[in-house]
Amino acid sequence: MVDRQSGFTLIELLVVIVIAGMMYALVPPMFGAGIAGTELKKAARQVAAGLRQTRGEAINQHKDVAMTLDLDGRLFNIGGGARKYQLPKRVDLKVFTAQSEVDDSKAAIRFYPDGSSTGGRVTLAAGDKRFLVDVDWLTGRVVITE
Repeated sequence: MVDRQSGFTLIELLVVIVIAGMMYALVPPMFGAGIAGTELKKAARQVAAGLRQTRGEAINQHKDVAMTLDLDGRLFNIGGGARKYQLPKRVDLKVFTAQSEVDDSKAAIRFYPDGSSTGGRVTLAAGDKRFLVDVDWLTGRVVITE
């Protein structure tokens, strides 16, 4: 009787690695936008964080503070500060806010010392996927929805 050791041959292991590599390359595009969807979600979170920071500054400083969005440049800044936050170039950006806060290709959402705001919606889209960042005018609450 011959005693054989159980295990895998080198060829079997190579076949499994090749199949796994092909699946890794083909499967992610089948499940949504892939990298673009991840980039879009990150951009929506970045805008929401900027809005929440703006609200916090308005409350802490006891004065009006606005987050301004440059639609053409796809960037935003808080309170007119020098720091600008860049959004990905592949993301389409739209803003719905009070008419008094719109100027050419720039729009702002303003927060007041009591936490309320002008309210509005920032829409970020890439292809057929989009995220909405809503700001409640009464409470200043910021919510992201798909």
